[in-house]
Amino acid sequence: AAGALDAHRPMLLGLAYRLLGSLHDAEDVLQDAYLRWLGADRAAVAEPRRYLSRVVTRLAIDRLRARQAARETYVGPWLPEPVATAPSPFGPPVEPPFGPPEHAELRDSLSLALLHLLERLTAPERAVYVLRTAFALPFAEIAEILGRSAADCRQLHHRAADRVAAGRRRFTAGPGEQRRLLDAFLAAARDGDLARLTALVADDVTAWSDGGGRVRSAGNPVRGADRVARFFAGVHGPRRRQPPRLAPTELNGQPGVVIHWPDGRRYALAVAAADGRITGVYLVGNPDKLAGLAG
Repeated sequence: AAGALDAHRPMLLGLAYRLLGSLHDAEDVLQDAYLRWLGADRAAVAEPRRYLSRVVTRLAIDRLRARQAARETYVGPWLPEPVATAPSPFGPPVEPPFGPPEHAELRDSLSLALLHLLERLTAPERAVYVLRTAFALPFAEIAEILGRSAADCRQLHHRAADRVAAGRRRFTAGPGEQRRLLDAFLAAARDGDLARLTALVADDVTAWSDGGGRVRSAGNPVRGADRVARFFAGVHGPRRRQPPRLAPTELNGQPGVVIHWPDGRRYALAVAAADGRITGVYLVGNPDKLAGLAG
C-alpha cells in the first residue's frame, strides 16, 4: 500500500494543487485519500493510479466548493499559494508538484497567473480542465473520475477552455522575457522611476496583492499602468531607509522573487507578460501561504 502511494504521490500532489491552488490544502487532501486507500479492498483495485486520482479529485472538488462558499470572509484579493519549483540556495525546496520538468504542459499549467484564472471556473469545470489540459486524460477516464458522462465532460471542458482562453492571451511571454521584465520592473520601482515603470506595464495591467489580513497589502486590485506604477514606486522607492533584500527564485515554474523586508515581512512576487509588457502582477504576503518557501 505504501509503495503504491509513494509511486503516485508527485502526480497526485500536482493534481490536488492545481485543483486547489493551495499546497497546504493539497497535502490535506492527499492525507485523506491515503486513509481511504489504506481502508480499501486493494485486491479489487485494478489500477491504483486511477482509483487514487478519482478519490483525490472528488475530495478536492468538495474542498474547493466549501472554500468558494466561504470566500466572502477572506480579507482582500485571494491568490494561489506560491511554491518553489527550483533548488534553493537557502535550504531544501518544497517538493515540486508539477511532474517531470521536461513536460512543458505540466509546467505551464502550474503558473500563478493560470491558477488565479482558474478561480473563475466552477469546481467541475476546473477539474475537467486540469485533468484534460495538464494530465491529458481521455474524456472516458475523466468521466469515470467525476461520475459523469463523457459527453458532459466534453461540454464542461469546452466551456472552461473558452473562459480561460481570453485571459490566457495576457501571459504568453516565455520565462526569459518574464525574467527580464520582472528584473527591470523591480529596478525601476527601487529607483522610484515612474516613467520606466509605466513603460514596462500594459495600459490595462492589474496588480493583485494577497495579505490575507495578516500583512499590509492593497485591499483591492490595482488597475491601470499609472496606478500600478505609483503603487510599486511608493512601496519600493528610494524614500525607504532600509530597502528589502530580493531573492530571485523560480515560483510555480516561472521566474519570481521573494522579497524580504527588514522587519521580517516576506512577499512572493511573480508577473505575467505578453507583447513585451507586464500584464499582471501577483504579490503574495499572507504568511500562511509562504511557510513552504525556503530561505
